[in-house]
Formats: sequence, C-alpha cells, structure tokens
Amino acid sequence: MPASKLSTPKITSFVRSRRGVMSIAVLAAVLAGGAAWFFMGRANPQNAFITQEVVMGDVEDTVTAMGTLQPLQFVDVGTQVSGQLRKINVDYGETVTQGQLLAEIDPTIYESRKGATEASLQNFQAQLTQRQAERLLAQQQFERQKELLAANATSQDAFDSAESRLKVTTAQIAALQAQIRQTESTLKGDTANLSYTKIFAPMAGQVVNLIAKQGQTLNANQTAPLILRIADLDTMTVYAQVSEADVPKLKIGMRAYFTTLGVSEKRRYGTLRQIVPTPEVVNNVVLYNCLFDVENPEKDLLPQMSAQVYFVVSEAHNVPIVSVSALRPAARQPRQAPAADAAKPAAPGGTDVAANGTPEAGGAPPAAGERRRTRGQGGRGPGGRTAVDNLHYTVTVLEDGARVQKDITVGAMNRLVAEVKSGLEPGDVVVMEAPAGGGGQQQRPGGGLLGGPGGFGGGVRFR
Repeated sequence: MPASKLSTPKITSFVRSRRGVMSIAVLAAVLAGGAAWFFMGRANPQNAFITQEVVMGDVEDTVTAMGTLQPLQFVDVGTQVSGQLRKINVDYGETVTQGQLLAEIDPTIYESRKGATEASLQNFQAQLTQRQAERLLAQQQFERQKELLAANATSQDAFDSAESRLKVTTAQIAALQAQIRQTESTLKGDTANLSYTKIFAPMAGQVVNLIAKQGQTLNANQTAPLILRIADLDTMTVYAQVSEADVPKLKIGMRAYFTTLGVSEKRRYGTLRQIVPTPEVVNNVVLYNCLFDVENPEKDLLPQMSAQVYFVVSEAHNVPIVSVSALRPAARQPRQAPAADAAKPAAPGGTDVAANGTPEAGGAPPAAGERRRTRGQGGRGPGGRTAVDNLHYTVTVLEDGARVQKDITVGAMNRLVAEVKSGLEPGDVVVMEAPAGGGGQQQRPGGGLLGGPGGFGGGVRFR
C-alpha cells in the first residue's frame, strides 16, 4: 500500500486535534521570541560587551616572598671545657640577665689540675730560694779569692773554682725563674678552665632553646658544644627569600610588611634593611635573603615562624581604579622626524613605528613580539610590575550607548587594577571585553577576534 495514502489522514487529524493546536502555538511563540532576542541584542551594543564601572579603591603593587622570623640579637651559649654537664639552672622561656649563672660542669678534674700546678710552683719557688742562698755564698767566696789573688795569698786554681761556682749558681737561678714563669702561665690556664666550668649569660634575654641535657658529657676538644640559646625578642628580623627575577625591583629603605599563619589579618610593617648578596639555590631556584626588622612588644612573634612577606613597589589609596584588562596601549602622537631619520626606510606597509614599538597615528599596530620586547625596555604593559608613574593607555567607554575611545593616564598598577590619574571619573563605564558567545562577527576591543592585535588569540592579556 503506498505510504502517502497512509500518512495524510494521520497528519490532518493531528492538526485538527487540541494537542496539535497547542504544540503549533508553542513552537510559534518560541520562534518569535528567538527572533526578537536576536534583533534586539544586535541593536544594543552594550549587551554585546562585558563592562565595568570605575570606582574608588586602593592599588598596591607588591613583590611577594616567603620568609622566616629570627631575633635580631641572639647568642648560642656553649662550653670551652669538656666534662659532664652537672646542672642546668634555667628552662625554656625563662628570662635571664647578663652575668646570671646558667649551667655548671663537673669541676673535679680542673680543680685537681690547678692544685698540682700550684704545688709545682711552690716547689720551684723553694728551689729558687735555695739557689739564691748558694749564689750569695759563691759571690762572697769569689770576692775573697779575688782579694787573696791580688795579694798573692791564694792559688789561681782556687780563684777559678770560686768564679765557676758563682756562674753556675747564677745560671741555676735563671733556669728556676724561667720554670716559675712557665708554671705561673700553666696555673693561669688551669684557673681559667676551672672558671669555665661555670657558664654565665653573656647577654640579657630569653632562653629560646635548650640543646644539651643535664648529665650529658660534653667534648670540647674539637668543637665547642652548645648548651642553650639566648635571644632578645624585643626586635625580630624577617629573612625573606626573594627570587632573582624580583630582586631588581627591591630598593633599600622601601616599605615592607608581612603576616603570619596564625594571625593572617594582622599586618606588621618594617623597612628593607639589607639584601644579602650570597644566594641560596633551592631546587634550581636562586633565592636571595632580604632582611627587615619589626618591633615585637607583645612577644607574640617567635623564632622560626613562617611569614608571608610583601615588599611595596608602589601604592595608591582612595583613588579611581580601573581593571587592567580594559587597558590598551595608547598610540603616540605624530612627531616631526629629525634630519637623521629622514633617510630611514618606512616600515612594511607604510607604517611608521615609534621607538617604543607602538605605531604612529594612522599606522598599523606592531607585531606581538615587537610589543612585548619594548615593554621590557622601560615601559610597562597591563599587569606589569615596574614602578613607573604616569603611563598612558587607551580605554573604551560607553557613553549614551555608544563606544568612545579615551586616552587615560595611570599611576600605581598591579596585575588586576590600575590607578587612574586622568581621563576617567568614578562612575564611568568601561568596556572590558566581548563575551565568549558574542559570535564570530563581534570583535573584542583592541583588535582580533580574541583580543589580540589582529591575529587569532594574539597579544598579551591579563585576567
């Protein structure tokens, strides 16, 4: 049986039925709504772009780094003699004063050494007294033999013997005196070693670490064993590790602040004091320690705390701000070329490219690679972090539903927002970019279909 003869009655009955009439009406309404939305959206350019209002706010361009806290002044207390650590008189967190007794080492060996040296010294002094008496006798005998020899009342041999005894006793006295000086020097060393068995605080502060334990045997023959650490917690130093790429942006004296993990909402400010020239290489990353000091009156900052550090490159507060993604490089005004430049050939396509890589009025935009290269030579593109003031850009502003290009001057800038110094006022509506579903015929501000300078996805964009 032919298919046409079977389908015609079914279609006719469906159209005449109530369900069919309702389906056709719904379909017609959907088509009419879609057509209205399509034509109204194309007629209103404001709906085809993402916009943002210029508002008052703060701008802060910073270099971030991770750091640790250390006391500005601290000392590791050790011992200069070996022996058993007999007693520790302080504990963690205890405040000590300069000269306070901290620990004691068993002094038995050093007391015995000092006693033996003192006995040797007394022995040498007694021998010296004896030799001095013998020398006195030898001196008298020599004088007597000298007088007798002059009167021919004694022999030459007796005179020579008296003279020899005098010289021998004189030499023995000199040797004993040298031994006495040596023993006195040894006694001074033994006395000092005995005094080192009592360890006193070299500075006032707080005990922040106990390294040795009571009863431990310490060996000071090779290295000085450490017992404890004393630190002054009134002033802390932040050791921030900054990448080699960010170090050129830092200047001695610039403002810096940090937050700790426990109190992330509290900022503590300081001034960059020193950039240590010797780097540390961590996982093939070159890092430099940058130091600044902060007061710690509440003693809530402790050694080895982690800190999130921010070095302030530039900042502005309560100023008009605009999103960086709305900024486009501003073309320079035509300038009169000097005589030396008159002979230079024109750029391809008749475009006169300025020294900073932006085209002169009437020219085509430079290539993406050329623009990135000139930004690194003293200018700063959107999102740049160089501390340069009064940079010029172009933005698209909506005025009465129409898009208008405006030249503006910006100051402090980070990767998100920029300070507006001139050209815009709070409440102005700027065009950010075309929406993702804007269609192939809709261009985004700044050039190509995806915001690049004439190419697919070209240019540098910051979100």
